[in-house]
Amino acid sequence: MYTSGWITKPAKYYIMRLNEFTLKNTMSCQFCGGDDHTSLDEAGKASLKLCKSARPDAELGASNLSSCKSQGLRARDGDKSHKLGKGPESRVKVGGHKIKGKKYGGPLPDWS
Repeated sequence: MYTSGWITKPAKYYIMRLNEFTLKNTMSCQFCGGDDHTSLDEAGKASLKLCKSARPDAELGASNLSSCKSQGLRARDGDKSHKLGKGPESRVKVGGHKIKGKKYGGPLPDWS
């Protein structure tokens, strides 16, 4: 058992999560599918190849999907609107648009 403060979980849980998100080229992965075992690595920026792939959004991890959207390589979803300019007519619903986040040189702010 691994005990950290008030959270207690079996050590097996943490090892499984570690293996899921820190894949190396030499390891095989039951979560990845196909031959490219590093494509679902959740560490860092998502690759151009992964973002441009035909893989549906539901098959990507949350981190990779948000990274692809922030880079402007995948369309955003939802009814959220943002002001992309100074006038009142500059308010745009971002759903369905490929708009970059501030980190990658785009107009959308980082609210995290």
